[in-house]
Amino acid sequence: MSLPAGGNTVVTLAAAVAALDWQQPWLAPWRAEAAGLQAQLAAGQSVAAALNALNALNTHDAGPFEGSPWRAPIRFVPQSELPAGQAYEQFIFETQQVPTRENLHDLFNGLCWLKFPHTKSRLNALQAAQIALGGVLPTRGAVRDALTVFDENSALLMAPQPLWDALLARQWQRLFIELRPLWREARLVLFGHALLEKLANPRKPITAHVYLGMPDMSEPGALESPGSLDRWVASDLSAAKLAGKPFAPLQVLGVPGWWADNENFSFYDDSDIFRPAKR
Repeated sequence: MSLPAGGNTVVTLAAAVAALDWQQPWLAPWRAEAAGLQAQLAAGQSVAAALNALNALNTHDAGPFEGSPWRAPIRFVPQSELPAGQAYEQFIFETQQVPTRENLHDLFNGLCWLKFPHTKSRLNALQAAQIALGGVLPTRGAVRDALTVFDENSALLMAPQPLWDALLARQWQRLFIELRPLWREARLVLFGHALLEKLANPRKPITAHVYLGMPDMSEPGALESPGSLDRWVASDLSAAKLAGKPFAPLQVLGVPGWWADNENFSFYDDSDIFRPAKR
């Protein structure tokens, strides 16, 4: 979604946020917070101030965000607080402050911090460790690249094994049509804030990087307690695993129930988007 031209940046961002359809599956985890967030932005609050206010509502026992059991251990600050020449990730690690601009990208980043405080903290610690090992180089290297992909564009899929098998084989007709009833037993949660930003303007080609090795939802009590998904992902992330590029592509709007157009199965006939596996 493009921000309206002209006028105060905070006000135009408020208009963009108000125009979002918070009923869509990818925004549903933050639906309850949307009204308060929009009101604060419309009143002239910065993104950082609005996110800090939402974060203050969380407690160590429960929080307004489903799956967010405690307050994120950071504060959001204006982008101007980031010193010139200092790596963004290193600044967060050293100060526990997240530089935040007045745009949808950083707003979604903040919402992900509030919902996934363990995972975001783990990603930041891994980034800082990689910077400590090799400094800030022109090329990030395999681990930092994978960390960035996870942070910006990942999705978390918990699904029956046949869906995983079809996804990994890129058997799109089987995944989305033959096995369609099985999607009722699946759970897809978007993590990447750039992915959420792209979905402000939903387009058929938008593709997530699905993190491999998620827990089996068929196990009794799998990820039922608040924050358990966040804690599980944080504990599973490691430099060694990320170096292996543990992702599979998933066209988000192809997921049953996520986009009305995919009820017509010709939606999946586009081989430019639903590409077969490479031999």
